[in-house]
Amino acid sequence: MSGDRYGLAQAVRMEWIKLRSLRSTWWTLAVTVAGTVGIGVAVGLNSRDAAGDLTNNALGGVVPGLLLAGALGVLTMTGEYSSGTIRATLTTIPRRPLVLAAKAAVFGVVTLIVGEIASFTAFLAAAVTLRHGLTAPALGDPGVLRAVVLSGAGFCLIGLLGLGLGAIVRHSAAAVGALVAGVYMAAQVIGFVVHGAAAYMPILIVENSLSTTRPVSCGTGTACPEFLSAWAGLGMMSLYAVVALAAGGWLLARRDA
Repeated sequence: MSGDRYGLAQAVRMEWIKLRSLRSTWWTLAVTVAGTVGIGVAVGLNSRDAAGDLTNNALGGVVPGLLLAGALGVLTMTGEYSSGTIRATLTTIPRRPLVLAAKAAVFGVVTLIVGEIASFTAFLAAAVTLRHGLTAPALGDPGVLRAVVLSGAGFCLIGLLGLGLGAIVRHSAAAVGALVAGVYMAAQVIGFVVHGAAAYMPILIVENSLSTTRPVSCGTGTACPEFLSAWAGLGMMSLYAVVALAAGGWLLARRDA
């Protein structure tokens, strides 16, 4: 099939073959799940407040797990630049935005599935290892299923953000550095300087919007108004991923390989 006749289905099939053939991909995803579950269990074991958000505690491993998902998203794009195979890919599929769309489709589905596995496993594992005297939350409790599902979706969205950054920067170390700085470090700096802006930082959205079952409270016990609702937080996270992918697709179409 000539390159100009390649459609999304053929491009997706090609990207799936690439992704599944890399052993490092599956090792990274396995470590992501194991780390998410392990940290969640550790936080759960140290939970002592029966009135606290035990679901949020169980999902405590999601935040560090997101870093691996984001870094893998970066490498999914920049790895082809490092190896030089990007030239062959773009020769086969001249419509460059289609290449990025196919990568996003394949990587997004894989990280969504893995993220949900990690989130549900961490929740269930933490629930059965809680200290005596603490009642484990159930998926049927208010807000619990939503928190677990949206936390799993966070892996996909941060992964796609990393993929977009990889397309923008094209250099693995620089793109991972930009991801860490933008997702983790900027949240602390911006949150300190402009308190109200903290609600819009990706990592704080995961911590205080997606993985919670109730509004996060300040020290006085009143709800902190700056944190977004779960669905608003999901929308903001999706917007970050879409903007990064759109910018990456635009640059991919205009720069030399």
